[in-house]
Amino acid sequence: MTPLQDRLSALQDKQYAAFQAKLTPGVPEDSFIGIRVPVLRKFAKEFTKEAECEFFLQQLPHEYYDENMLHGLLISQIKDYEECIHLTESFLPYIDNWAVCDIMSPKVFAKHKEELLAKIKTWSQSSHVYTCRFGIETLMTHYLDKEFKTEYLEIPASVRSDEYYVKMMVAWFFATALAKQWEATIPYIEQKRLAPWTHNKTIQKSIESYRISPEQKEYLRSLKIK
Repeated sequence: MTPLQDRLSALQDKQYAAFQAKLTPGVPEDSFIGIRVPVLRKFAKEFTKEAECEFFLQQLPHEYYDENMLHGLLISQIKDYEECIHLTESFLPYIDNWAVCDIMSPKVFAKHKEELLAKIKTWSQSSHVYTCRFGIETLMTHYLDKEFKTEYLEIPASVRSDEYYVKMMVAWFFATALAKQWEATIPYIEQKRLAPWTHNKTIQKSIESYRISPEQKEYLRSLKIK
């Protein structure tokens, strides 16, 4: 084990490792150290001040799932946009599960919406499952509020994939878009612009949402593809 892996192992919760392995299919069980996310977040905040942090961010691929989670958390803290983009794009090809993908949410992106949009379009069209998912999730995080434009809905709507974690992300995006931008988004459901599975999953997630009114939920039920 490396010195860093020894430090991470000291934070281990074996029960959590087993639990996380069940939630993350396709990732080898022996790659989970088992560090709870709040503990890993705290470690990342301290580790980012150490000289070894920069070296760690260059060392890909990592051996353990928890190292990948740490990598995603460290990228999320980077304050320089260009450096953040560079490290994000270096890391994306190595992401092999939804949890690592979803934990990476760089704060600096909020200040660079114009440049970021071009990156999102590229990521969302990637054939790599988690690069595509990350692109759509980034769009959902930063472009459904004040900066929203109806044309942005075309980005996830144009994604065609049979991959479960991509389809789920598109459904999550459109359910969130319905909650935040109903008038612009509902035509995509009315016109059945999404693949049938994604269409129905969007409706299901919307019906489960507290941000959708009872009247809207009733209308969505009538639009399900049978």
